[in-house]
Amino acid sequence: MHHDPRLSHPRLRHLAGVLAESPGAAAEADGEPARAAVAVTLRPADGDEVELLMIRRAERVGDPWSGQIALPGGRWSPNDESLLGTALRETWEETGVDLAATGLVLGTLDELRPRTSSLPPIIITPVVVVLDHQPALVLSDEVAEAFWVPLGLLGDPAHSRESSVHVRGATWRVPSFVVGEHVVWGLTERILRQLLARLG
Repeated sequence: MHHDPRLSHPRLRHLAGVLAESPGAAAEADGEPARAAVAVTLRPADGDEVELLMIRRAERVGDPWSGQIALPGGRWSPNDESLLGTALRETWEETGVDLAATGLVLGTLDELRPRTSSLPPIIITPVVVVLDHQPALVLSDEVAEAFWVPLGLLGDPAHSRESSVHVRGATWRVPSFVVGEHVVWGLTERILRQLLARLG
């Protein structure tokens, strides 16, 4: 594993070790909650920077996460052999990035569920995958845009603040990352805080 050229970057090698030693914790599965998985896709960038692939979901009636900044991913399908398979399939469908062919899976972060009762009861598994190149992005109609975000920007306190978001007819004050004109909050913000904590 450590000789893999995709782990030549010291921060990614460190993350691989951390996730191997302490994989993400499973969520309490009371009842039969739906399952979903997202891909935390990382690649080395200039200098010692690492970048993360994020998407903005298209505005869609009936999508509880319509228009939000997110990680590629979606609901488990009975055709998926695993939640890892879900994350890889959904990333391919949404962004055209073939993680199954070119990515190195490092492990998972802690599973999460929405904190608000207005969202569907669902458990989300974040899968961490590393690429060693910048893939071409081919977006599905579910995705309005996709972009790479430097982790140094997410780790900079100047980009972490409380934001007001308008969703489902209400306004909430939420912890967030502000990336250019994008506000990253909710489950995605919680996943990214976890990632930054693991990276130390």
